[in-house]
Amino acid sequence: MRFDGRCAIFAGMQDLLDRMTRRVLRHIDGATPGTPLPHVGFGMTHRPGTAMSTLYEPMVCIVLQGAKEVLIGDRVLRYDAATFFVASVELPATGRVIEASAARPYVAAGLTIDRDALAALMAERPAAVPETTVGFGTAPITRELLEAWDHLVALLDAPDDIPFLAAAREREVLYRVLQSGHGAMLRQIGRQDSRLSRVRRAIDWIRRHYDQTLRIEALAEIAGMSVPSFHRHFKTATAMSPLQYQKVLRLQAARRLMATNAEAARTAYAVGYESASQFSREYARLFGAPPSRDAERLRAKDGTPSTPL
Repeated sequence: MRFDGRCAIFAGMQDLLDRMTRRVLRHIDGATPGTPLPHVGFGMTHRPGTAMSTLYEPMVCIVLQGAKEVLIGDRVLRYDAATFFVASVELPATGRVIEASAARPYVAAGLTIDRDALAALMAERPAAVPETTVGFGTAPITRELLEAWDHLVALLDAPDDIPFLAAAREREVLYRVLQSGHGAMLRQIGRQDSRLSRVRRAIDWIRRHYDQTLRIEALAEIAGMSVPSFHRHFKTATAMSPLQYQKVLRLQAARRLMATNAEAARTAYAVGYESASQFSREYARLFGAPPSRDAERLRAKDGTPSTPL
């Protein structure tokens, strides 16, 4: 997507996006490049791709060029240079770049949220906001947020300044998100007693024990909630039930194993399935092909089941 004079709200933003894109492309190579910025990652690809699985950490993402479609639970989000994406909980997702070309590659940036830095910022800028357990979403990007990102990305051209300035510029990005429509969501991460933080404790347990049988009562206890309340807030945060969340984690882990020439039945049992046939059905439903065929496709792509931000 390119902005033009017909969109007054985006007047002047396209030049800023183009400058940031050129800067990022000078410094990155490939879909999952390293970066000298401590909490920042970049994604780049020259062509639209097949759906690939990923796990979002709590983060803020922007697209500088191109567009992407993401499936999280039962929700499909499309985001591009006109929007930004926030995840306030860990989210297994399936993403697909839908706009990219050799002339105009897809380019994105993501800032992993430092909870301590966010809490310190909130302490300096307290605000009475309604509590929410919504865990992710997109919103129209503002010039102020884009300029904050520009200040952060500019450090790629000044690596000696990174140890001294990166934290302050990350803080500027977080401040602008706090001022946005997703500010209430972001504030829940910095509050240890928020419902969203309590849901995250249960999510952490599921991530560490995804191959084990879930007991919803035990998860509700970890979150300090009744079972009905836990179910409701978990679904609001992730667009999935706890069992659906676990299933996606299992299938993502299985996909990584299958990409290394693992055998399907062994993989099924390794990630916690008791039935290889059920595993194959659910795998094909999520990834569009049975395990063995999908593994061949992944190995043809150098065995890397990853995706740009």
